[in-house]
Amino acid sequence: MPQTTETHVRTPEKSPRPRRIHRAWFVAAVTFVTIIGAAAFASLPGLLIEPLHEEFHWSRGTIGFAVSVNLALYGLTAPFAAALMDRFGIRKVVAVALSVIALGSLLTVWMTAAWQLILFWGVLVGLGSGSMALAFAATVTNRWFVARRGLVTGILTAAGASGQLIFLPLLSWLVEHHGWRPAAVTVALAALAVVPFVWLLLRDHPADVRLAPYGGEYAEKPAPVTGAARRAVTVLLKAARTGPFWLLAGSFAICGASTNGLVKTHFVPAAHDHGMPVTAAAGLLAVIGVFDVVGTIASGWFTDRFEARRLLAVYYALRGVSLLFLPMLLAPSVHPPMLFFIVFYGLDWVATVPPTIALCREHYGEDSAIVFGWVLASHQVGAAVVAFAGGVARDVFGTYDVVWYASGALCAAAALMALVISRPRRGTVAPAGA
Repeated sequence: MPQTTETHVRTPEKSPRPRRIHRAWFVAAVTFVTIIGAAAFASLPGLLIEPLHEEFHWSRGTIGFAVSVNLALYGLTAPFAAALMDRFGIRKVVAVALSVIALGSLLTVWMTAAWQLILFWGVLVGLGSGSMALAFAATVTNRWFVARRGLVTGILTAAGASGQLIFLPLLSWLVEHHGWRPAAVTVALAALAVVPFVWLLLRDHPADVRLAPYGGEYAEKPAPVTGAARRAVTVLLKAARTGPFWLLAGSFAICGASTNGLVKTHFVPAAHDHGMPVTAAAGLLAVIGVFDVVGTIASGWFTDRFEARRLLAVYYALRGVSLLFLPMLLAPSVHPPMLFFIVFYGLDWVATVPPTIALCREHYGEDSAIVFGWVLASHQVGAAVVAFAGGVARDVFGTYDVVWYASGALCAAAALMALVISRPRRGTVAPAGA
């Protein structure tokens, strides 16, 4: 019989399905938009000092005290908000927080006494904004991402700067041409506008949509953690028994003092003291926001690749040097050396956040979001102290110079504190994460 050969018909190979974008990136995008919408409240305090002083004849120290209450509550609420997110979910906590911000901002329109400014802007907006603090970004990052955490942290941190970039020119124009009340209403509307995005698009955990976190393995959604306040305090007590916590909290307090408390609150009135128009000074703050976005995202990228302690030390040292030169740069008009300061300082504004979150995660494991909430509380307490002290210094000395120099020196101390943070032993985390 003739020999036959068996032939095989090759079926065409199926082309691989195009890779879909992981749902975690959509959650990060919604978080980014939410933080941008909530950033309007953070853009307003520095623009309120002069209008409120002129209309109500309140001292700058009194107005600065209201801002300091806002900043302190912003920080002190954050660790409890992180625990509440574990108990009730991210969506509910953030939606309520945005509504409280809107309420507090709207009520300021009808205030007639300084205590009302402290209550509405200091307490209500402070509590609401604290629940929208960076602990929100840390919680989303920890739940939805295993890979690219540093980059995502940088992007979400930059959202606040992006919001500042959007709202500062608008709010300064409103204050200049229509008074501070339309600006306060704009803040309220911006906060309310974001609520539908949060409620409809944000999800609390990857398991809610049957997914694994980006770069990780699937895990069932943990049961809600009861006793949010007790847990926040318990985590604090555990972390407080470790040296890295106090070094992180101390350095981050100086970070807040040299950013939110000083520049964000007092740069516009300080520049106006030297003859610069309010709109021009607010525009410079907005430009800081532009470079803040670049610097923070770059810092997140660096944090994925380099040692976080050394990054922090470099960031604080460079910031301190820039603040020491600022009093010599203030002038009636914008000139090249001032623009150089704005770019240099902007790149460093919140570049400290990604490595600080990374160190919290490295030392405190699953409790890192709450620990970071407490570290953020110290950031805001530092900011609150300088927001108040800056106003008092201006009332007493007629200038902000002493505050700029003191903050520069403090940044040098923060750089040293970052360098002496110890490394956790391999395979272990500090007790707070146990």
